[in-house]
Amino acid sequence: MTELMKERAQHLIYRLLDPAVRGLLALGVTPNQVTLAGFGINVLAAGIFLLGGETGERGDFTYVGWGGATILFAGLFDMLDGRLARVGGLSSKYGALFDSVLDRYSELFMFFGISWYLVSQDYLLSSLMAFLALIGSMMVSYIRARAEGLGISCAVGLMQRPERIVLVGGSALLCGWLAPYFPTNWVLVSSAFREPFVVDASLLFSIPLTVVAILSNYTAVTRLHHCRLQLPD
Repeated sequence: MTELMKERAQHLIYRLLDPAVRGLLALGVTPNQVTLAGFGINVLAAGIFLLGGETGERGDFTYVGWGGATILFAGLFDMLDGRLARVGGLSSKYGALFDSVLDRYSELFMFFGISWYLVSQDYLLSSLMAFLALIGSMMVSYIRARAEGLGISCAVGLMQRPERIVLVGGSALLCGWLAPYFPTNWVLVSSAFREPFVVDASLLFSIPLTVVAILSNYTAVTRLHHCRLQLPD
């Protein structure tokens, strides 16, 4: 059911992107150029988080919201380059390699910016989740690439790149959007023996980050187990 919904959503997005694809083909734009543009937008997203970490005030999630919107916008380019290659008959082995390499760089920059922001704003536990999400994301991609190099199809698991981008970018956008309406200085735990544990709108971002951290690493383990079943001793 989940795969069916994913396929339908992908088909709908492709239909919405087709006018842009035709326009890019008419202009002579190549898939590699689109891939490079998407990478540049991801670097911009990282820069927004870095700027927010250095100049923003704790509790003001405006930069998080803009960073999330930029991540989602960059994600469109991730779909656009592949669609452009297929529709225009411009697919190539080097193009596939170029796309995969820049995808990895994009995620590294994205999580770097997010981690920097969270550390700078003293959300240390959330920054740890971002780092674990980065590890899981890289391992999910690495295991698939290594498996395909051994002749094994390995597109299994819950938290692949599109899901990671939508969850991270969407939650960041939601955090920036809903932060003004979220209770501030909400004391979750308080006693005479410890400092009160106060939460804010960062939960809207940190909880999805934690989900990505857990499920991406689980997906990596699932893929490794899948390969173990396919490979001879």
